[in-house]
Amino acid sequence: MRNLFSFTNLRNLIILLVVAGILILAISGYLTPIFNLSFSPLISAQSWLSQRYLAIRDFFTYPRDMATLRAQNLQLENEVSMLQSKIVELQESLSQAQILYALLDFARANPEHDYLAATVIGREISPYYQYIIIDKGSNDGVLHGMPVVTQQGLVGRIDAVIANAARVQLISDANSVVNVHLQNAKVEAQIRGSITGEITLEMVPQDAEVQIGDVLLTSGLGGNYPPNIFVGQVLSMQSQKNSLFQTGSVQSIVDFSNLSAVLVITNFEVVDISPLIP
Repeated sequence: MRNLFSFTNLRNLIILLVVAGILILAISGYLTPIFNLSFSPLISAQSWLSQRYLAIRDFFTYPRDMATLRAQNLQLENEVSMLQSKIVELQESLSQAQILYALLDFARANPEHDYLAATVIGREISPYYQYIIIDKGSNDGVLHGMPVVTQQGLVGRIDAVIANAARVQLISDANSVVNVHLQNAKVEAQIRGSITGEITLEMVPQDAEVQIGDVLLTSGLGGNYPPNIFVGQVLSMQSQKNSLFQTGSVQSIVDFSNLSAVLVITNFEVVDISPLIP
């Protein structure tokens, strides 16, 4: 019995020493290569199984995820479109407000006239005519022949009127003639429109010294427009021998293609002097 007990104690002591030695070697790092070599197949197998599991899961869930992403993408696109529309509306409102404020400032700076603000609601699409349509008519006191201006200068005059709208003949129209005064040269002349929209300066005396950039104002002659409304500037001049008058081209400051609001001068009465012209 004593020998058996001694053998058991010896065996336990050896096992304890072996375990302690293994722990010491493990803590010291000497067994790390062995562990790596032993667990490497297990890690590889686990990685392989994990990849196959993810592939199978993606295979079954991919279509559903794509449908969800497409729905979300469509919703975002709709929201972006709505925001863009709101931005455009705000920009248009801001631009319209700025134009109205400018017209109001012009009316305050020129209190000698009574003004009626009108919005441009149509344009003549024919290349042979230069007209715009405004949203004010005879119900608002608009009459044939009333001058139309913006804060930049002369636009034209009322050519036809109905109850709730009116047609404005632009000064660039081929049938438009405006008597003007060249401010620097101190001479009277006329401007005439054309089918191309270009404005020509006519009836300038040969001895008049007209410079590029000279300012043109309405003269008030002819009874069609009040005096001293800004018309434009001289762009170029031509003089021919044996001709009584010089001619030139005029640049209007008003951008007729982008008019959105105008002022109608309502206290000006047109005078028809044609019966008095011999």
